[in-house]
Amino acid sequence: MTDVRKGQAPDPLTRQQFSERFRAFFVDPAFRAEDQSIERLEAIAWDAYIEGRKAPLTQKAGPGYADPEYELSSEWVATKTRIDAAQARWSRPETPSRVLLICGSARNDGTCPGEMSKTFRLTKIARKALEQEKMDVDLLDLSLLTSSYALHIHPCKGCVSTAQPLCHWPCSCYPNHALNQTHDWMAEIYERWTAAHAVLIVTPVYWYQSPSPLKLMIDRLVCADGGNPDPTSTGGKNPAKAKAVEEAGWDYPQHLAGRAYGVVVHGDVAGIEGTRRSLCDWLDWMGFIDAGAHARLDRFIGYYEPYYNSHDALDEDTGVQEETRNVALAVAHAVVALRAGQLQAVQPRLERPRPK
Repeated sequence: MTDVRKGQAPDPLTRQQFSERFRAFFVDPAFRAEDQSIERLEAIAWDAYIEGRKAPLTQKAGPGYADPEYELSSEWVATKTRIDAAQARWSRPETPSRVLLICGSARNDGTCPGEMSKTFRLTKIARKALEQEKMDVDLLDLSLLTSSYALHIHPCKGCVSTAQPLCHWPCSCYPNHALNQTHDWMAEIYERWTAAHAVLIVTPVYWYQSPSPLKLMIDRLVCADGGNPDPTSTGGKNPAKAKAVEEAGWDYPQHLAGRAYGVVVHGDVAGIEGTRRSLCDWLDWMGFIDAGAHARLDRFIGYYEPYYNSHDALDEDTGVQEETRNVALAVAHAVVALRAGQLQAVQPRLERPRPK
């Protein structure tokens, strides 16, 4: 059995440090009338932090789990139940074909930029084309992270790098009430990915990379590829137990495999090809099926031109508008073929010599 390495985590916050962080939520002078109430709430939050009450609401796992008596987070159970129901709907032939259309930009006109993103405009073009093909479109606008109250995609904690079975499907790292890591949007997003027969990602390039909201979601989807659907088998987050489970043999289940995908990447200077390749490689790895050459697009809009009139550049670039429409059409056609069993016929059923 390999060792569990320790020594990186800092000491817990002192009572004073905790107080400073907690009270930072209540800087607005309007809260001063409730300082005594805030002090009482702070004491409760401090106890939760020191005691590590990550999941204050739990229930016995019950039948179907390795340890039926294990106390699972009730919030995790609720998310898992919704995902299982979404998977059941997805697998039924009579279910309407559903495309998860993702706007990857962090910009919208409801927050600091004060203007909608070009990505959102391209997303609307894609949506119209999908709906014309009778697709049920679920629009996931990741820019809501920058403009919605207390909405978060918390960062991946890298459990899979300790041992694959420690990464639970769905992610059990959040919510963590002891650390105030709550309102995690991924609990809903996992369900929406599961319900989709195809995913179409439309994104800009930020500094040669995917925008941070998109990258946060990508990292948190690691549990969909090889994740452990039974947290009781690892005693929750027990690294030694998880290492033993993987050492005994792990099958790396691909929970979202078999869905189709398309990608639209746009930029203004550089990085579009690398971003498009990395997104496609990621989706390929998870067992998604690309919708063909027309469904993988990277284009510059207003190459090396100013930002202030970049929407005008998109207005004039009717080519990229039509190409985005073609991506959506390719995805829609792939969904029809996929659900008819025609697309899988050309996909060889091969085992990976190095599963991971």
